[in-house]
Amino acid sequence: MGYVAGLALLFPVLILLHLVVAPYTKVEESFHVQATHDLLAHGLPNGWNDTALDRTNYDHFAFPGAVPRSAIGAAALALLSKPIILLHDEINQQLLARAILGLFNASSLAIYAFGLRRSFGQAVAIWYIILQASQFHLMYYASRPLSNMFAFGITTLAFWLLLPRPKPSKSQQSLALSLLTFAGVVFRSELALLVGTQTLSLLFMRRISLYRTIFAGLIGLASGLILTVCIDGAFWQTFPLWPEFEAFRFNVLAGQSSEWGTEPWSFYFFNALPRLIFNPLCYLLAIPVALRQPATRNNALSLLIPAMAFVALYSFQPHKEWRFIIYIIPSITSAAALGAGYLWTRRSRSFFARWATRAMAISSLAVFLLSNLILLPASAANYPGGQAIDALHRQHALHKNISTQADINVYLGNLACQTGVTRFLQQDPSSGWVYDKTEDERTKTTSEFWDQFDYVVLEASSDANFMDTDETRLRRALPSSTWDSVYVVNGFTGISILRPGVPAVGIAERRILAYLGGVRAVELFECIRGHARVLSRGWWVEPRMEPRVQILKRVRP
Repeated sequence: MGYVAGLALLFPVLILLHLVVAPYTKVEESFHVQATHDLLAHGLPNGWNDTALDRTNYDHFAFPGAVPRSAIGAAALALLSKPIILLHDEINQQLLARAILGLFNASSLAIYAFGLRRSFGQAVAIWYIILQASQFHLMYYASRPLSNMFAFGITTLAFWLLLPRPKPSKSQQSLALSLLTFAGVVFRSELALLVGTQTLSLLFMRRISLYRTIFAGLIGLASGLILTVCIDGAFWQTFPLWPEFEAFRFNVLAGQSSEWGTEPWSFYFFNALPRLIFNPLCYLLAIPVALRQPATRNNALSLLIPAMAFVALYSFQPHKEWRFIIYIIPSITSAAALGAGYLWTRRSRSFFARWATRAMAISSLAVFLLSNLILLPASAANYPGGQAIDALHRQHALHKNISTQADINVYLGNLACQTGVTRFLQQDPSSGWVYDKTEDERTKTTSEFWDQFDYVVLEASSDANFMDTDETRLRRALPSSTWDSVYVVNGFTGISILRPGVPAVGIAERRILAYLGGVRAVELFECIRGHARVLSRGWWVEPRMEPRVQILKRVRP
């Protein structure tokens, strides 16, 4: 158990590392992160018809999105964050809320690993941790406030309860189905399919009775409905309201999700799953071994069949994103760990097992390094809006002694708002900062609109003559005004494969290492990179960075 407990620390360490390296959020996370801020700052509205409510304090009234989303996850983060903020009010509240979510998901992964140790032995648990920790997407997104990641920790705990035990407990399997149902009712409606495939599997194997199945489903449904109707009804000031049913009706029954793009039926199997599992030897070697050997076959099938049936059924939904199936990754990784554990325990008796084990170890190390040295810096560079608003506050603080205005008015363009700007990063209104996110095109053609701003945060490009739509409107509305570009944020635009003799730039890597370890960390990285390029005969891979967002400052007479 000691080895498993020690290795399980990789989950919180890696998740928090990814959080610190990439502290900003994107537009798909905006509802939950803004809701967490608003609940921390202003609390939950008083009932379903709060006549004294100031709706301008709540972002979701101004930007409601296509369908309402449940604020229960945000409420939980706000509730858990509040005591820590009371003890240390200067703490970065956005990082704190995300850290709480990340640690919850890390804990669920660690508990699941302990369950594998009890069910299948230490070797399987250790291989599970190694394979899971080396997968980039799960570690990176575990702290991100998405409905899927709120549901992920609950579903992982449910799967832990479903692992085979020396003394099977029907009540634990009932609790697992209740948790899966609850997560589907509150956070993600697609989990209804996973509840169905998992229930059929349990009934087929006679691990649960039909009566207990129905009872467990009703408990999960009732508890989820009561919670979501009460809290979300107050949050949205609408009664009755079941956000996930509204999302299901909009996305599935009305087919509106297709407006965000469609993919072929095979997308999850041949695109999403290989990216999520990431180590190709998991599905090319380890899982086939687990399915071939009689000692591991039944356990592997019990893990894989409900998960893959869920993916097959959900593939009929035209709009697809990898995060919609992330709940099954622990189960599939466990099946791979069964095969890897089988090979490990027989490595001294079989030439194939010995070399297959070495191949699994080398590939795990390779994808771990790729995840943390290439993909992490590249992904962290995808939030120029968040970097820009922080840079704006720093730039203004350097020159605030020459400012004569009481208020500082800032216009935040669309790209900045989609790539990191949140209410957590905005200064308190009492400090004199006023932020504008106007989207109305007609309003943005008037000189009165643009004349109020001291700063505008707009798109940028490597093309010196580039002007986005907002800057074009600004120049036309105020042709005699003068604006200085005071800061430009570079963002990730792809991967560069450097040939021998082409110098490495390493903008993303240097920014992250300077933040984490200072100048010495950057120097060490550059030294290691130099030696690595000798071994690779000059070839190298790094994120390609180009200007994405710029801050323009009004020059007033």
